[in-house]
Amino acid sequence: MSDRPILTAATGLGLISLDPAGRRPLDGAATGPRAVAAGSGDAPARAGSGDASARAGSPDAPAADPDRRSPDELRSLADRAARDLADAPAERIAEWAAHTFGGRFCVTSSMADAVLAHLVSRVAPGVDVVFLDTGLHFPETLRVRDTVARTLPVRVRSIRPRLTVGQQDGEYGPRLFNRAPDECCALRKVEPLERALADYDAWAAGLRRDESPTRANTPVVGFDERRRKVKVNPIAAWTQADVDRYVSRWNVPVNELFRQGYASIGCWPCTRRTKAGEDPRAGRWAMFDKTECGLHT
Repeated sequence: MSDRPILTAATGLGLISLDPAGRRPLDGAATGPRAVAAGSGDAPARAGSGDASARAGSPDAPAADPDRRSPDELRSLADRAARDLADAPAERIAEWAAHTFGGRFCVTSSMADAVLAHLVSRVAPGVDVVFLDTGLHFPETLRVRDTVARTLPVRVRSIRPRLTVGQQDGEYGPRLFNRAPDECCALRKVEPLERALADYDAWAAGLRRDESPTRANTPVVGFDERRRKVKVNPIAAWTQADVDRYVSRWNVPVNELFRQGYASIGCWPCTRRTKAGEDPRAGRWAMFDKTECGLHT
């Protein structure tokens, strides 16, 4: 059993209690002051964490956790929630996810801003926030991460690739991002995310339908067939104006690069300023026919 504290939050659904072992919400957990775990850097792995695909094929792999829902159960939950929450406010969607999955729910954030982390922390303080530290982020992005870890009631988990940038250069050649950006993203983003999500049943992302044509049909809740997990998009229906209002109301940390002409922020080698009238993601991988890193496709 983990020594993480039981995390509780009073919400419209009642008291959410996050099981420190990462299972479903606890029934009848004691009320009292909310316990908050916060931090940054590589967090200790939860019990049973690691490379899920490697464990599944190993003859020494541990028995399946009886407290975890099956993929069919998760798919059914996602389908029902997609219908029931289609027009719900973002906070209600986040409440549903935290109440349904407890400690097996996390938030992912690129730290372009802290809107999603802030919103979910209001209904589920102590929630895990996963940040993919590619080793190629702008300093401004890392400052947002550090501010989130210092000021919000969340636990930031900075997940690094298996190879440093230098090791990747030695194995694949220098500046892979300039020659094969899909391969670079797979190594520095996609694989780390697979590893980070191994012990969660559901994860939240900050996707919005107005960001690009590839995101125009983003559901508020869906089932990620590739990862066999529920994917929650609480702010899918928001516009940039909605984001700006939320930032202003709650004084949410925002990446300074937005004030310098960047409309979408990723790793520094693959991000440029956008011109007036351009799609917000036009500044990503601008020299390639590529607008997504692979995390959401």
